[in-house]
Amino acid sequence: MQLFYAEDLCSQKEIVFDKNESAHISKVLRLKEGEHLSVTNGKGSIFDCELLLSTANRCIAKAVNETVCGKERSFNVHLAVAPTKNINRMEWLTEKAVEIGVDTLTFIVSEHSERRTVNTERLDKIIISALKQSVKAYKPEFCGVKTFDEFVKEFNSDCKYICTCNFEGRVMLKDDCKKGSSVIILIGPEGDFSDKEVVAAVQSGYKPVSLGSQRLRTETAALYALGNIHFINQ
Repeated sequence: MQLFYAEDLCSQKEIVFDKNESAHISKVLRLKEGEHLSVTNGKGSIFDCELLLSTANRCIAKAVNETVCGKERSFNVHLAVAPTKNINRMEWLTEKAVEIGVDTLTFIVSEHSERRTVNTERLDKIIISALKQSVKAYKPEFCGVKTFDEFVKEFNSDCKYICTCNFEGRVMLKDDCKKGSSVIILIGPEGDFSDKEVVAAVQSGYKPVSLGSQRLRTETAALYALGNIHFINQ
């Protein structure tokens, strides 16, 4: 299925595609007026839409049928990651996290962060692109950038974990995470979270966890943790 995205789409509503999407529809897919395509609003619905106009610069379609999709899993995952210095690695992480399955994504600035700002507009476009590529009906919530202190005070969940390399008393994530539990997982920068941050997280109800003895880059650790949670919930 080739899936398109329109945030405000609802039944019987028309959608006007931008120039890039229009060119893809008319020149790459070669769809003509009267043919159909699938569009999601990212809120759980996929619409069967009929093309009313198909040109290289402008395509218009109308939603004629709505399929409401159930949530793809019974648990929620909120991935909070320190942004990497290399922007390409951060963008790759965003794409793959959506493909694997994440419900909420936040970038957090910690004491050892090498990057403190992100282009939220570009990352949101990457989220939408990954959503379409993996044919998902639900768009993950993107919370942009928060400071570490803001994050641990603002968000809550059934289980809250902070991945760290050195804190005494850590447990393995795979051994502690229970099937069906909604999870927040904190992944720090290359230099790890500071001891002060780990203590603050523990005081806010987070459990320090390890991902194993191997040394992982930030984006690898994030996807490894996400994969662990999905494996536990199979």
